[in-house]
Amino acid sequence: MTIEKRISDWIDSHRDEFLRDVARMVAIESVGGESAPDAPFGPGPRAALDEMLKLCGEYGFATDIYHGAMGSVDYNGKAARLDILGHLDVVGPGDGWDTDPYKATLKDDGCLYGRGTDDDKGPVVEALYAMRCLKELGVELEHGCRLLFGTDEETGSGDLHYYYDEHEPAPNTFTPDTGFPVYNVEKGMYRPVITRSWPGEAGQPRLVSAQGGFRINVVPAEAKAVIEGLDAPGALKFAGPCADKCGVELIASDTPAGCEILVRGKQTHAAYPQSGINAVTALLAVISELPLAGAAFEAVKELSRLFPHGDWLGEGCGIAQSDEISGELTISADIFELDETGLKLECDSRVPICAGEANCREALERRGREAGFEVTGGMIAAHHTPGDGEFVQSLLKCYEHYTGLKGECVSTGGGTYVHDIPGGVGFGSGMPGFDSRLHGANERIRVTDALTASKIFALAIYKICKGKEE
Repeated sequence: MTIEKRISDWIDSHRDEFLRDVARMVAIESVGGESAPDAPFGPGPRAALDEMLKLCGEYGFATDIYHGAMGSVDYNGKAARLDILGHLDVVGPGDGWDTDPYKATLKDDGCLYGRGTDDDKGPVVEALYAMRCLKELGVELEHGCRLLFGTDEETGSGDLHYYYDEHEPAPNTFTPDTGFPVYNVEKGMYRPVITRSWPGEAGQPRLVSAQGGFRINVVPAEAKAVIEGLDAPGALKFAGPCADKCGVELIASDTPAGCEILVRGKQTHAAYPQSGINAVTALLAVISELPLAGAAFEAVKELSRLFPHGDWLGEGCGIAQSDEISGELTISADIFELDETGLKLECDSRVPICAGEANCREALERRGREAGFEVTGGMIAAHHTPGDGEFVQSLLKCYEHYTGLKGECVSTGGGTYVHDIPGGVGFGSGMPGFDSRLHGANERIRVTDALTASKIFALAIYKICKGKEE
């Protein structure tokens, strides 16, 4: 029997155990929190780290922990030729779930639902099962393989230095935190912060306050504002058509503080803003239709011109661009705050290889100044690993074997752990065309795809680390 068939049979026979172990990890609310001793990114991520290390130990693997921030699993103690690098922290659940986000739920559609099933606890467990599969099949590897998992990928990857300050990366690294086939290009990142201030004002009707969004890499699903001198029926009359055009739900209610308007869109990952409906840009557009006056209102109208609803390419703010390898620039307005004396908008832009300081950062700063705003924030360059090397080609062949699909290299707007690791790529674990609802409500994995991913990972380890069967 071939190693490919033995891997497939073993993974399939351990389906129920796999689902149990993913559920075990999903149950831990590992959203980043306040730093504490031995838990630099909060108690939730540390609890997930401890549980994953415990799980790996139960399957007989040697494990280690690095300053409460990262953990590792070693296959055989030999010098590593392959690192698999995932993360255990998650974004907040947000609203709109049909099930408990921290209770993995298997539905009739063949999908397992829960926060972290896809990003990235499920894929980490898939990689663990790939290693466990080879170990229990008695496979000896000529070279070492390490599974690494961190606790701060969602909020800046500040955990990586705890490991890499002490260890060199393996010659080959992949992260199961993008999708298949192989993501050999990661766009760069630009996170501009747009501000404007003005003296307090007392005229009516006027915009008093507004806010929306909760995390820089999440397209916001809700945004709201308070208006003085305008009642709820009036707000709906003037802004209702705009809300319909934006594809959002608009709710207005009269409160002691004034008329509160609430906009509801669709949450998604900021790297893929076209998959969501941005409530912040919709709120800017809606407010612009109201019969208001004053500095706050004028600032919102100008901001809406820079970031018109539905423009995730940066055309309004003058930075739209693309190249053949990495695709289009995207930008998402994700955190908005406005009070009686100023506003701040924080954006998340994923920039292609062609984007540089002059045609991106400086261009937006210039356009912002012309509109009366101050723009700050720096850029991180794109990451590109050539697709014709032995490592990438080996990964593609493993993918092709278990899927029957053509393997190819693609680009992602998502930033992952391998962005600064030479030669690193994204590999798995979602299949092309499947919507995992990443960073949104009802995050999920398709169970058959997850098992296939684990088979692909096992074969990749076997091929890259030169496996031998007993």
